[in-house]
Amino acid sequence: MRFRIDLKIFLFVILFYFTKQVEVYGMIMFFAILHELGHLLAGLLLGMKPEKMEIMPYGVSISFKVMPKDYNQKIKCGNQLELKKILVALAGPITNLMIILVVWQMKINIFGAFMILYANLLLLLFNLLPIYPLDGGRMIKGILHILFGKMKAEKYTNRISFITLMIVTFIASIVIYQVENIAIFLIVLVLWGIFIKEERRYEKRNKIYHLLEKIET
Repeated sequence: MRFRIDLKIFLFVILFYFTKQVEVYGMIMFFAILHELGHLLAGLLLGMKPEKMEIMPYGVSISFKVMPKDYNQKIKCGNQLELKKILVALAGPITNLMIILVVWQMKINIFGAFMILYANLLLLLFNLLPIYPLDGGRMIKGILHILFGKMKAEKYTNRISFITLMIVTFIASIVIYQVENIAIFLIVLVLWGIFIKEERRYEKRNKIYHLLEKIET
């Protein structure tokens, strides 16, 4: 399995250090690793093989190898691989939810419990946003792929991601104005960076789809 670290993570550490939120960032990153271990465990249980692990400013990402047998087993307009991707994406938020439920029942100091609950709730809500490639976006894309096929799934997922991001940016702008928290600004900035990166990839694939359509006709 290949391993990669995004050096921008050090910039985030510096920013959070000077804004006196480095402990919060450290705790979020710790539970982000547990979140990703949930994905890894689900993938292994489904017979998938991990291919690459990346440590990024907003968490950890693990990608899996594509197995030919999963492509050969069709499910409506998609294939078995899409169903596995949906379950793997769901495993991360479930991990955070389980941590929240366990901590809620434990008798630990109020401040410690609040920090753990805050970090996991933030990760849970962040990853469930229907913005690809966050977990919520992956689940929506997988479901749409099964229902409508790959081309329409990517088109609809791209639109849903953009609309969701606009709504999140609007709400975050109001919150940032009220509480003046740089963490919220960084989260929105990261989301836009993720979306723009995926938007470029989508445009390239979309050109290929149109080219194939012209060849077929």
